[in-house]
Amino acid sequence: MTVLGHGQLIEALARPTSKKRLIVTPLLSDTQIGPASIDLRLGTDFIEMHRLERRTLDPMSKPDEPRVREERVVVPLGEELILHPGQFILGVTFEYLRMPSDLAGQVLNRSSWARMGLLVATAVFVQPGYSGTLTLELVNMGTVPMTLRPGLRIAQLIVFALSVETDQPYSSGGKYSAPLGPQSSRLGAELREWERIKQLGQSLHRPLP
Repeated sequence: MTVLGHGQLIEALARPTSKKRLIVTPLLSDTQIGPASIDLRLGTDFIEMHRLERRTLDPMSKPDEPRVREERVVVPLGEELILHPGQFILGVTFEYLRMPSDLAGQVLNRSSWARMGLLVATAVFVQPGYSGTLTLELVNMGTVPMTLRPGLRIAQLIVFALSVETDQPYSSGGKYSAPLGPQSSRLGAELREWERIKQLGQSLHRPLP
């Protein structure tokens, strides 16, 4: 895969065919397009997760067994949210994205925020064919509370060109399809796979006759 530079990013954003076009909107400033990345702003919606007492955080719990209590918070533009040391919340990008089937992306920290101790979405890979806002995992790794303000540039999107257009874009069946706000983990959708793994383990470790 090849990383798109500034000129290539502008070309991808201006492709004449909508299906082939890279969409990142709204771009509030031309300065969001850097030498080889697009800066993403923090949106206004958040999910704070409060662990339930006497329970573990088990991603393979059944749908009727809540793992955590989720609190959805909206912080309007112009206001702020305090993130305490060690606190983890889910945020969302201000921008809506659509990745064509010949491009992929990765979301990385902006260095200025990382130097303050903020960890942002360091493992988010944007699959070809994905559309929607991007959920951001936000953790204050520092030792003092930190102020977050929706609308500020908080992460950067690196865009890659695939050598061959994928024949199975994310839009054909991804778990997080076209979200318009932060989404919590959906590992529970893989519960059937875990059941098959348990059955396999039982058969492999069955005592010999």
